[in-house]
Amino acid sequence: MRIQSLTAALFLLSYFTCAQDGLTELDKRNGFKQIKMGMPVDSVPGARLKKAFTEKGNHPAELYDVVHPDYQLIGEVKILKLELKTYRGRVYEIRVLTEKDPRLMKALENNLGPPAYDVRNKRYTWNGKNLSLSFRPAGKNDLELLYVSYVIHNLMKEDKKQKVQDIADDF
Repeated sequence: MRIQSLTAALFLLSYFTCAQDGLTELDKRNGFKQIKMGMPVDSVPGARLKKAFTEKGNHPAELYDVVHPDYQLIGEVKILKLELKTYRGRVYEIRVLTEKDPRLMKALENNLGPPAYDVRNKRYTWNGKNLSLSFRPAGKNDLELLYVSYVIHNLMKEDKKQKVQDIADDF
């Protein structure tokens, strides 16, 4: 357990102290508004636990709803729902549901550059070294922005490997 905590701390420390050289604009922003990937969920104003669940059958995670005046609008576009997923109390996924507005896509392209289009899933994706952002329709009148942290996902994989190793060492 102590090794897992040390591993997690090293991952997060290396993530937060990595050099800014070669990072994309998405990596520099590292999240949505003031909500940053890897930050403790306790630091997010208006975050309320919705449910605890198991991510991909292995990792205990929690889903939070965020209701706060700072997260009601993106410019003039209304935010319908803001959800966070956390692992070990750290944000690793941000889901933003907004009203459909073409200015949102133009703003993202202006700030983050041109996205890659995934024809199969009908979504636009921006990828960085530490996270990705996907943009897709979520119904007739809604859009979904989904931020996903690679760093926390890698931490999940390392924790799973450590659990397997602990079981193997126990024989």
